[in-house]
Amino acid sequence: MRSIVILAVGFLYATIAFAQTPVTLQLPAGFEAKQVAADWGRVRHIAVNQNGDLYMKLDRLKQGYGIVRLRDKDRDGLYDDTLLFGDYTGTGIALGNGFLYASSNKAVFRYALDKDMNLVDPSKPERIVHGLIDKGQHGSKSITLDNQGYVYVNIGAPSNVCQVKDRMLGSPGMMPCTLLDSAGGIWRFRTDRTDQSYGDGMRYATGLRNVVGLDWNPVVNDLYVTVHGRDMLHQHYPEIYDAKLGAEMPAETFYRIPKGADGGWPYVYWDHLQKKKILSPEYGGDGKKQGAPGAIEPLMGFPGHLAPNALLFYRGDRFPKKYREGAFVAFHGSWNRSPEVQEGFYVVFIPMKDGKPVGDWEVFADGFTGKGKVANPRDAMHRPCGLAMAPDGSIYVSDDAKGMVWKIDYKGK
Repeated sequence: MRSIVILAVGFLYATIAFAQTPVTLQLPAGFEAKQVAADWGRVRHIAVNQNGDLYMKLDRLKQGYGIVRLRDKDRDGLYDDTLLFGDYTGTGIALGNGFLYASSNKAVFRYALDKDMNLVDPSKPERIVHGLIDKGQHGSKSITLDNQGYVYVNIGAPSNVCQVKDRMLGSPGMMPCTLLDSAGGIWRFRTDRTDQSYGDGMRYATGLRNVVGLDWNPVVNDLYVTVHGRDMLHQHYPEIYDAKLGAEMPAETFYRIPKGADGGWPYVYWDHLQKKKILSPEYGGDGKKQGAPGAIEPLMGFPGHLAPNALLFYRGDRFPKKYREGAFVAFHGSWNRSPEVQEGFYVVFIPMKDGKPVGDWEVFADGFTGKGKVANPRDAMHRPCGLAMAPDGSIYVSDDAKGMVWKIDYKGK
């Protein structure tokens, strides 16, 4: 790889060439995919500004920086200007109200943009949230913005199912789960205040094990999330769940989240086959008993261990009519389907109207693994992680295995 680098204080400009990826994505008729970035390492969530600038949040520092901005200066469809900034890793990134917002695993920052959509001072962001819990497990802080001046932050639970001894065979679940006071839910903070922490915001929703995908739906002005379900049902309870059922359970879930909602974790999980909230075995469940009657039900359940890492409502009009108001979900793939073949590693579409699904989910973009089915997630060449919509109505998909980004456009009639 060749690069031309000019150093500045607190950030880095670079022009970087990249090699083409050999994978060919499978898409519905009329759609085509073009690789627009590569070799950036673990690219997590992404955002596209009104001028076409692509922002990528990195889970590993690249040349000492954790955020990348790519710009097409000469408008020829190729990024020819690169800015690296931010000395922290993380997942969340969003654009709104003249600012870029980005998260580490403990804090949320914002960067002012001028009228030309340039960062005013990329070396000196404002810290708007700090002191968030990060114990390694489920530490990423995904974010989204509403249209009323708030940022919503996922604080994942540092636990599988809130056992006294995490992931320990035979260890009971804590009752009540004390982790829920500072994790396992969504917290809301103001976007125009600095140095907020738990006491300054509000616990908007609880009982959500780990939300990596979240988006604000402007059609109904409400928050929606996708949740990673718990692990190890078969490994710890083979008398209830055989290997196949343990791979399929529990469902990964898609929720509409009103203020004050409770998703029921860790006490229950969603069984998408029975379409019921089933009591977790750590709390006395047997695979059939129901629990948590006050917890909300998901809009949809997917097969287990697909890892829904991004959620995007389609706000454009470039795609055919069926896609308008609908939701895209990027599935990253997980590990706990073993010994069954792994699943996920694709982007799916959910048709929606007035904030509700009006049909079943369908695979929209596939082929990211480069190998078909894989036995181990590490065998996949690429793993979808982030989604963003561009001003022209195309969508972008990031990959946190090799650091690729694709632009998916509609060329049909």
